[in-house]
This record gives sequence, structure tokens and C-alpha cells, in this order.
Amino acid sequence: MNYREALAWLYATQRFGIKLGLENIERLLHSLSIDSARLNLGSARYANPARSSRAVSGTPSEPIPFRVIHVAGTNGKGSVCAMIEAIARAAGYRTGLFTSPHLISFRERVRVNGEKMSEDEVAGGLTEIRELIASWDPHPTFFEIATALALQHFQKTRCEILVLETGMGGRLDATNAVQSSVSVITPIDFDHEKWLGHSIDQIAKEKAGIIKPRIPVVSAWQRPEAEVIVRQRAEQCDAPLQFANYPWTKTKIRLRGEHQKMNAALAIASLRAADIQISDDATAHGLASVEWPARFQIWNEHIVIDGAHNPAGARILAQTWQEEFGSERATIILAILRDKNGAEIVQALASIATEFVLPQIRSERALPPNELAKLLSAITPSLPYSTAPSVAEAISAAQRTSERVLITGSLHFAGEALAVLRGESNALEECAQ
Repeated sequence: MNYREALAWLYATQRFGIKLGLENIERLLHSLSIDSARLNLGSARYANPARSSRAVSGTPSEPIPFRVIHVAGTNGKGSVCAMIEAIARAAGYRTGLFTSPHLISFRERVRVNGEKMSEDEVAGGLTEIRELIASWDPHPTFFEIATALALQHFQKTRCEILVLETGMGGRLDATNAVQSSVSVITPIDFDHEKWLGHSIDQIAKEKAGIIKPRIPVVSAWQRPEAEVIVRQRAEQCDAPLQFANYPWTKTKIRLRGEHQKMNAALAIASLRAADIQISDDATAHGLASVEWPARFQIWNEHIVIDGAHNPAGARILAQTWQEEFGSERATIILAILRDKNGAEIVQALASIATEFVLPQIRSERALPPNELAKLLSAITPSLPYSTAPSVAEAISAAQRTSERVLITGSLHFAGEALAVLRGESNALEECAQ
């Protein structure tokens, strides 16, 4: 298969839905000869960052140690992963980063040393997996296949430090098939309730499922009911636990918002807990250079893009807006997926809005503009709104105002908006969970 054919096949696997569990991914990793046993080397220390270049140039039979940093939570997972990877790369390690969802291209999900997986590599890897699993029942899901593709790529490219973001939950997430060097938990809040539960303690039990016996755990500050669950799970696993409760203030962080200082503290604590040697200079350089689009991304003096897609994320977004712009309000271009808590997202954003523009976006999971309009009318009847047939027309209409424009409500939507702003609409690939 070429790249387009490979992606078409991969997206077609979405018909198998979301199946939480580890049996299929473990079978897939074994069938691909991915050496998961080598993904954790106990007490091996990284004392010499220069070894990265030697590892890459070594013979194929030379064993390369992996250190795996596994990140779960509700909000901030991607930012924390991006910070960890940027710091490790600045220190000279060869890094593998697996995140989801993508914004514009599937290749964003799998990166080595900051570089996206190439189209040929994606096509080759997916072709091999397709042939391997053609007769499997049950058939692996989209996310299981993507996880296996990433781990195979990291093994082939001889990475040293792997940073893996869970797709959903943690306990039964495909990424949990890998033995980690440290388990990292960002703030836990409501999201994906259909799959993870309708209470914080239920959701926390799923997120804390990444904690493994005697493997260090680093957690962000948590709600009391979530903290209880994290502590219980760590105690059951005899896993050393620490909380990163104080913001990182020693160096500049490229990502905006006070919450990113907490994310930075969590990232740094995670590297230390994984016994990875990182200098102060590497930490400063990594945090100052880290890129993570659509997280309060100031596109220009007029437009801000943020992928906040649940109530907690929307509240953080409103807080960050006020930190950056004071009492200034925004024309908000808003699109929300149907399975999200739209009412609470709207309530959180209303405090910084003068009006809403509601576009039709490409995702089949999106709440249609007319339904979102009814929600707005019920919750914020005093705020005007308009609809638009496309993202491009919504941006054009919003830019005719004198106010700043905030594009938000979904990472899928943020990716589509970025593609429009970059003039890359034709390059926008289907987004998946």
C-alpha cells in the first residue's frame, strides 16, 4: 500500500470501535517481534548523553536500552509529553514520542527526535500489520494498530527514551501493554464518561491503572477523591509515589499559561523519577523550545487557537485568556464533539466571550451548529451567535470584528482551523479518537 491507501485502510478499522483491553495489543506486539521486555532495564542509569550517537551508529545486534515514560490523565497529557521529549532531546538522547489525536497529519502521532514518521515508513509499517492481522478475530482497533506501529518504529530507529501518551483511560489502554520506567498522571477530571465512568473515583481508577508494581509514580495535584485512588493504587503496587504540587518557575517555558508551569514541574519530576540524567541547561533549553500546537497558540495578534475539549480544559482556557489579555473579551469560534459536555464547556467560555460563531466542521462526531446554537441560547441567552457553513467562512467572518478571535472546543476542530490558516486544507487528514 502507498501512504494514502494505508491510511484509508487504517481509518476503516474505526468500524471496530473502541475496545478497551490488552489481549489484542499484546498479541500484536509479540507477532511483530517487538521486544517489550527490553522496554525497561531496571536500575540502568543514563550518565552520558553522548552515548545517543553511539547507539544509533552501533551494530544492529547491539542492545539499546529503552526508558519508557508513560503518561495518563485527563488534561495536559500532550503538553507534559511534549515537554519531557523536548528536555530529553536537548540532553542528547534519541527520543520516541507517541501522542494522539493528530491535528492535521497522522504522522504527527509518531515522532523520533522531533521528526514526524515519514509517509513511506507509515505505509510500510501499516502494510506489514495489515497482512499480519488479516484473519484475526477480534480484529485490532485503530488505536491498537497505531500503538503497535509506533513501538515498531521506535525499535527500528533505535530510540533510547520513549514517551507514550495514553489514548483513553489507562488500565486497559493499548499503551499499558508496555512496561514503563515511570508512571505519570496529569490532573484527573471528567471526560470520556461513557467509557471511564461517571464519577471522579471511577475515572481515577482507570487512569491509575497505569501504575505498575514497584515502578515510580509521579502525579500532578489531584482532586481529593482522585488523590485517594492514586495513593491506594500506588500502595497496592508498592510503587514509590510523589506529587508535583509546585509550579516550575526557574526558567522560561514556551507554552503559555500558569498551568504549563505545573505541567513543566511534572515533566521534570518524571524524568528524574525515571533515573534519566538531565542537566539544568538541557531543562532550560527544552522548555524554552518546546512546541505543542493548539494549546493556547497565538497564531497572530488577532487569533488564538486552543484545543480545549472538556469542561476542565475550557475552564483552564478561560483562566489563561484572562492571564494573557485581562478583561478583554473574544469572538469565539466554537465547535464541540457530540459526546462532550457542551453545556459546561459553554458555561466556562461565556465569561470571556462577546459572541460565538458556530461553524460546520468536517468531523462526523461534531455537534451540528444548529444544535449547538440551541445549547447557547439556553445557557447564554444574552450572548449573540451566528453559524457558518465552513471553518474558513467562520474565520473570515470573525476576523471582520475588531476583537481577538479564539478558536476552540475540540482538538479535531483546532487541527482543521490550523490547516485553513496555513493554507493546507487539502493536506488535512481524517482525525480519529
